[in-house]
Amino acid sequence: MNNCTVSNNVAVLFPIDPQYVGQGGGVYGCTVQNSLIISNSAQYNQSPNEGFGGGACDSTLANCLIQGNRAGDGGGVVVYPGYPVNNGVLTRCTLIGNWAYGYGGGFAGNGGQSPTLTNCVINGNRAGYGGGVYFARLLNCLVADNVATNIGGGVDDGLLYNCTISQNSATTQSGGMYACSAYDSIVYYNTAPQSPDVGGTYSAKNCCFGQGVSSGTGFFTNAPQFVNLLGGDFHLQSNSPCINAGNNAYTNTTTDLDGNPRIVAGTVDIGAYEYQSPVSMVSYLWLEQYGLPITTNTDTSSPDGTAFDVYQDWIAGLNPTNPASVLAMLPLATSNTTTTGIKVTWQSVSGILYNLQRSTNLAAPPFITLQGNLTGQASTTSYTDTTATNGGPYFYRVVVP
Repeated sequence: MNNCTVSNNVAVLFPIDPQYVGQGGGVYGCTVQNSLIISNSAQYNQSPNEGFGGGACDSTLANCLIQGNRAGDGGGVVVYPGYPVNNGVLTRCTLIGNWAYGYGGGFAGNGGQSPTLTNCVINGNRAGYGGGVYFARLLNCLVADNVATNIGGGVDDGLLYNCTISQNSATTQSGGMYACSAYDSIVYYNTAPQSPDVGGTYSAKNCCFGQGVSSGTGFFTNAPQFVNLLGGDFHLQSNSPCINAGNNAYTNTTTDLDGNPRIVAGTVDIGAYEYQSPVSMVSYLWLEQYGLPITTNTDTSSPDGTAFDVYQDWIAGLNPTNPASVLAMLPLATSNTTTTGIKVTWQSVSGILYNLQRSTNLAAPPFITLQGNLTGQASTTSYTDTTATNGGPYFYRVVVP
């Protein structure tokens, strides 16, 4: 289906066979593009509190508006358990004002890493659990102003990458997200009596979280600095700590929610929108941490007076204001030829990945990587070169990739 309007339809199955309910009030098992799916419903025995996928069931949608639909589960869209994983994909869709009695006011899935919503806006939906989304993988999505009458106003049981979850609410707990895994995402300014922003068992990497965080790692609580929170503009201000604060390894798309480049200045931002004109290549959060100005000249300055500039300090995980915080090789334990090799040690930072390289001619490299992705330990890290069993000479260096 392309360039269609699907409106005011109802899927109703009377209880001839109790195992079936109405599925896909608007469309079922379809591929739909550039279309409107509005004010449809899926019911069971004419009950609006049952049925799956008020707007769409088990369908693939792109550039569609799914608005004002209702069902028992998946008021806007549902992917029924067991449906093939290559379906149930939503791209650049807007789900607004949909309602579900049970799970997923905007969207309800069957868990795992599929179905997937990419570059979608989920706004103003309502359900018992997962007012915006229940069980889905979200990439570059904005989830705002959704309501759960129980748990998970924004997202319940989801996998989030570069998402912004804000101004959602829940009647009991977790207005933002409940029981989710989040990467490079913002979950802030949500409301609930318990755990307003984040609740349940969750995991996070490089996230900006508000209230309700009780434990865990991989997040910070600095305000994200939206352009206009009350006006619903969730773009980042020029001083946002979310700029350049993400991890490129978790980036799944080439464009942000606006369709702009997803990575600018070398490092991905946190949230659904990428700030397009940063003045530094360094994480703004990291610069704030050390009281350094966010300017073009800061990256190449060296406030600690070492040979490393601020950008290099950031990459290596060093303190740019402490002259003793450097990446340096330590003297070898012995310079004699051994049969077991040579133990190489260097000053390191916990969690930073290092590549150890070696050359036999310092004046005319190349250096060959002996071992990559060595996880740094606090203070120092060591590696034994078991191939260095003759007179050499051997020259070593450590690189932060």
